[in-house]
Amino acid sequence: MPNAFNFSASPFDSLTNQEQALVRARVDIAYFREGDIILDVGAAPEHLYVLIKGRVAQLDGEETLHSYGPDDTFDGRGLVAGRTSHRFVAQEEVLAYQLARDAVSSLIASNATFSALLFSSLGDKLSALSQRHSQHEMRSLTLSRLEDALHGTPHYVDAATDIVTVAQVFERERTSHVLVRDESSTPPKLGIFSASTLTRAILDGTPLERLPVGKFAAFNLITLAPDALMGDALTTMLRHRIHRVVVADASGVYGVVESLDIFSFLSNHSHLIITRIDQASDLDALAEAAKQTPRMVQQLLASGTDTSLMSALVQEVNARLFERTWALIAPQNLRENSCLIVMGSEGRGEQLLKTDQDNALILRDGFVQPDDLPALCEAFSQALTRFGYPECQGKIMVNNPAWRGSVQNWRERTRGWLLGGTPENLMNLAIFLDAHAVCGDSTLLDDVRTALWQLATDHAATLSRFAAAIDAFGGGGGWWNRMFALGEGDELLHLKKEGIFPIVHGIRSLALERRILSTRTVERIESLVREGIFQRKQGDEIAHALRFFIRLRLKAGLAELEAGHPVSGLVDVKKLSTLERDLLKDALTIVKRFKVMLRHRYRLDVL
Repeated sequence: MPNAFNFSASPFDSLTNQEQALVRARVDIAYFREGDIILDVGAAPEHLYVLIKGRVAQLDGEETLHSYGPDDTFDGRGLVAGRTSHRFVAQEEVLAYQLARDAVSSLIASNATFSALLFSSLGDKLSALSQRHSQHEMRSLTLSRLEDALHGTPHYVDAATDIVTVAQVFERERTSHVLVRDESSTPPKLGIFSASTLTRAILDGTPLERLPVGKFAAFNLITLAPDALMGDALTTMLRHRIHRVVVADASGVYGVVESLDIFSFLSNHSHLIITRIDQASDLDALAEAAKQTPRMVQQLLASGTDTSLMSALVQEVNARLFERTWALIAPQNLRENSCLIVMGSEGRGEQLLKTDQDNALILRDGFVQPDDLPALCEAFSQALTRFGYPECQGKIMVNNPAWRGSVQNWRERTRGWLLGGTPENLMNLAIFLDAHAVCGDSTLLDDVRTALWQLATDHAATLSRFAAAIDAFGGGGGWWNRMFALGEGDELLHLKKEGIFPIVHGIRSLALERRILSTRTVERIESLVREGIFQRKQGDEIAHALRFFIRLRLKAGLAELEAGHPVSGLVDVKKLSTLERDLLKDALTIVKRFKVMLRHRYRLDVL
């Protein structure tokens, strides 16, 4: 065999030197003319093929499922199963390595990563991919557990213990907190007292030696399990604005993890962005903080951080930025009597890059709007534009009167969207269903959403029309095309249209039908699994596919920003690695199966 075999291409880049030697000893080169059938349905493959030159089509009847190019591998699954399920045809002259079946079986038995990358599910392939970078990713947030950050055993004091004694514990044990047991309450409760609370105790005026620590302890503990991810802890701290979480499960309390413990595992400095946002006294300071988020995302991606965790962190940072911006612009009376919401990918927690603004304002019924409300909303929209969030082309922003109003206004508006059934109505409804409160009274959003859900399940025909948008891009003339910029190019794939949108909208349709509260797509999937709409395997596949699409789109978007271009949502398939192309094929197949399920459930063929 020539020494030119590419061991840097997946899955062969996972092989040891000894395994590479086996490949060299058991591989040959085959030639096929254009139109030759390399493998037919029902054939028993004797080789694994690795393309050197040319392209091969994988066909299901007359439909082309996938096209393979140089360094791509096929048909691993047929080789393992002993039978080929599809036809593989040379689209042009083809040169290919053919690796003997016994050699492939030996590699599968000796190398779990090779096996997973060759023929396992999308989730297994992604897991195997992460294992290949284990040394690098052990420093990543995604693989660090809270139990790894625990230092020693927790320190306990009784609620009646005086502050002076507690301060002595701080000094002696070199700790900044203690857990406080209150056995006098029914039932007994556990709280926490930290060094940062000492100031309140001192200012109380009571002699510290007579002041019980229980008076200042916080008994509404936020807890996480010891196997929770560091990233989950960080997101929890940001959400609840705390600096410590108690690590506990049904077996008891293991200790307390502080924010500094989390930050030691985190190289993206998201906590510094949050701190700067909270401390900002004007929009200029907020603009400086907002500039740092793309760099944070780059660092998270480079460190191998899980896509869901990246999304959660970015959503928390963005929510804090929007909240602080509104606080600097709107008077307190307005903030207390309204709910500022974000929608679309931001509402779902899936916007990793700054695309466009999707926000709205819900006002309490009976609240007298200030005369300058339009000016305040315009100032907010302009501030976000300054921070790098482009204006929404559809004007879905608080500075548009159509996207602000009282609770009653919003009830009537959303009812009209649901019952109207026009393309524009359904588009607006889809956008609103992803609404997430970032500032003000969130119960105002709950009131509107509850009224909408009470109507939704009584209108099966409307639900079917709503779900039909999953095929909006198949015919090229769908009404949903207005939401996206359509790309051109032979090898350019619009991931949002072809992958992300069908999953997001299909899950959104099911969530509307089932009245599922969550706005996050992955959380909606989990709820649908619990309700029996999906089997666990199917739910996991759809979630894995969505994460892969989002990550691939993020990489392409960051590359566009680095080159000084706007984010287009397009991915050049030619520039993908062999593994990424393989994963993309699997993910698009999952989307295809999901759309078939939705067409059957909502009888989209009769619309």
